[in-house]
Amino acid sequence: MSEKRYSDMTTYELQQEIGSLQEKARKAEQLGMINEYAVLERKVTMARSYLLDPETFKAGEVYEIQGDPGSYFKIDYMNGVFAWGFRLGAPQNEEALPISMLKK
Repeated sequence: MSEKRYSDMTTYELQQEIGSLQEKARKAEQLGMINEYAVLERKVTMARSYLLDPETFKAGEVYEIQGDPGSYFKIDYMNGVFAWGFRLGAPQNEEALPISMLKK
């Protein structure tokens, strides 16, 4: 069975996938399957990125990182649904974050 890529899914399909992944993550958490839970949460983050418009994220701007209060990320450039840049306080470490992890 070949699964559809997030980039090929419609908004409705993405929302259905997110709901399904969240349910699986909830069950994994209840069963104490921490690694499985972490993987499913990361998939939810990725799927949510495809519901956002990458054009609304601009190079040079600073965004707070969701799930990491007090941490900020400055975008150097965009590549699809990933923002490449660095965390403030660690400018020597370039990394890519899915845009769903960033908030104004």
